[in-house]
Amino acid sequence: MQKRMTITMDEVVYEGLVRVVGRRKISGFLENLARPHVVTDDLAAGYRAMADDVVREQDALAWSEALIGDHAAR
Repeated sequence: MQKRMTITMDEVVYEGLVRVVGRRKISGFLENLARPHVVTDDLAAGYRAMADDVVREQDALAWSEALIGDHAAR
């Protein structure tokens, strides 16, 4: 769901946004700038936690190496 908001900024900044980003793309540009600072990404945290799990990583490497060995033997 999208929400509408009004923001106030210096005219020079607004004109720069229009010039660089385009009049109809300012909202998306600002959202993309703000998103990493205000929205937590649980998926990225999950991948970091998996990578930090040394035993799981060792098991995954052994499993993938076994698959390569199985394919090479054919």
